[in-house]
Amino acid sequence: MPVDSLGFVLQTMLAVAVLAAGKGTRMKSALPKVLQPLAGATLVERVLASARTLAPERRILIVGHQAERVEAQLNHLDGLEFVLQQPQNGTGHAVQQLIAPLQSFTGELLVLNGDVPLLRAETIEQLVETHRNSGADVTLLTARLNDPTGYGRVFADDDGRVSAIVEHRDCTEEQRRNTLTNAGIYCFNWSKLLAVLPKLSTDNDQGELYLTDTVSMLERAMHVEVADADEVNGINNRRQLAQCETLLQQRLRDHWMDQGVTFVDPASCTLSESCRFGRDVVIEPQTHLRGVCSIGDNCRLGPGSLLEDSELAENVTVLHSVVRGAKVARDVAVGPFANLRPAADIGEGCRIGNFVEVKKSTLAAGTKVNHLSYIGDAELGTDVNVGAGTITANYDGVNKHRTVIGDRSKTGANSVLVAPVTIGADVTIGAGSTITKDVPNGSLALGRAKQWVKEGWNS
Repeated sequence: MPVDSLGFVLQTMLAVAVLAAGKGTRMKSALPKVLQPLAGATLVERVLASARTLAPERRILIVGHQAERVEAQLNHLDGLEFVLQQPQNGTGHAVQQLIAPLQSFTGELLVLNGDVPLLRAETIEQLVETHRNSGADVTLLTARLNDPTGYGRVFADDDGRVSAIVEHRDCTEEQRRNTLTNAGIYCFNWSKLLAVLPKLSTDNDQGELYLTDTVSMLERAMHVEVADADEVNGINNRRQLAQCETLLQQRLRDHWMDQGVTFVDPASCTLSESCRFGRDVVIEPQTHLRGVCSIGDNCRLGPGSLLEDSELAENVTVLHSVVRGAKVARDVAVGPFANLRPAADIGEGCRIGNFVEVKKSTLAAGTKVNHLSYIGDAELGTDVNVGAGTITANYDGVNKHRTVIGDRSKTGANSVLVAPVTIGADVTIGAGSTITKDVPNGSLALGRAKQWVKEGWNS
């Protein structure tokens, strides 16, 4: 590690470059490979996130195929620079595109691949730290594989110094018994790399410029062997994407089980990295969490439920239901077969029963909507009882309108409240009523057609 004249360690600047220019032909998709989703985030976002703890001075994404689409998807990331590789002529050619943007840069260059999304931050930190401590020109990440067929073999001494990288096709039978492989992740001394980048040659089977070739051109090369070879799994097709999803989901579930969450059938459940759970949460089989979810202590989710971008307080149960973009207070029961849509705000102690849909509505504490109802664009007070089949008719064909129901009011079965309408407190609405006008506090409201009976109709 470099030191100044007084012996103090000098902090070296770091640039991170992510290779994200490839077509991903084998994905058979209109979506660029690096934008394929994995546990709720794109592959390239996961790669960028893995280097976040290093706090690099520069973050550069090398784009090519559908460059505009990739940039548009990632333009929300602060400080991310985009460099175009056109045409795409290999990994060495990609890094050559950094010569101009990093002309005045002095420091280290960390090169990551946009389709290797499972790298842990600790692994990358170890790679950079080893590079700095060793004073190497390049330090590469390696992995020991049970079946290294097709991978370049790395030959190194016990101190980690690399003597050669030999492609599989060029290995002798004895060399192929070496299972240490090149993972394609590098940390370079940028000034040393800059001196050899122009010397790369296309004299190979693919006619491309390979970044790997720079290793033999640099004087001192070191390697760091990754502890878990699954971290460097690359994604080239749908099968590999599914395999990485399985590994990442297992990693997430293991983490939360260690934090006190129970998965009754872990393999049947999926979640995103943006989920947060309290203690003693129980997740039943076939339950899935997407986006940013916050789940309080003692919640029970599932079986057969989907939650997305929602916040649940303590002691909430969700049974065979969908909860999207909703906020649910403590001691609430949801389901079975309920649908809480975006902007549903459910108060403490509420009950949302079977085949109930709530959208863009606020329900105060103790309110019950037990059966077969639609509550949309509404505000319900405390301890309201919504009868089976009640509907807030919020749409007039052009605009949405609000329904307000006061504290302790009750709607009879099969009621229709035509918005805009305000129902006062302590109101009772008779079963089968269609209410189109405001109802004052303490009233009984009926809105039925007169019943006619004609005897002998079929005689």
